[in-house]
Amino acid sequence: MSSTAFRHASKVYAKTSVETAAPRELEASLLLRAAAQLQSVLDSWSNKPTGLDEAVLYNRRLWIVFIDSVMQEENRLPAAVRQNIMNLGVFVLSETFSLMTAPKPEHLANIIAINRRIAAGLRGKSERDSKRSAA
Repeated sequence: MSSTAFRHASKVYAKTSVETAAPRELEASLLLRAAAQLQSVLDSWSNKPTGLDEAVLYNRRLWIVFIDSVMQEENRLPAAVRQNIMNLGVFVLSETFSLMTAPKPEHLANIIAINRRIAAGLRGKSERDSKRSAA
């Protein structure tokens, strides 16, 4: 995807979040959806897990939208929060690259844990509650 496509995706995401749900709830739902897809792959792990490419692609696109969003000057989150999201995004993309080049379940587990913890924070719930919501 080009940077223009990412910017467009970010704008569509922002517009949709305003029209359909509170942004935090939408973000939490998207993260939990990505975590559920990744968990499904992890639960049936093999040398080339079924659904890995699709689940990782969805999660990667989601994180690129988040990264793009926090890089925008009009983003009203505090600078420290924006930087933390950026740092997590870079880590998630690094784990994604590792998954695509040398698939190991621990890379997948790291991404799942991050998605669930952020979703729980967005919803104001514990990680255990987020696991139940994703199931």
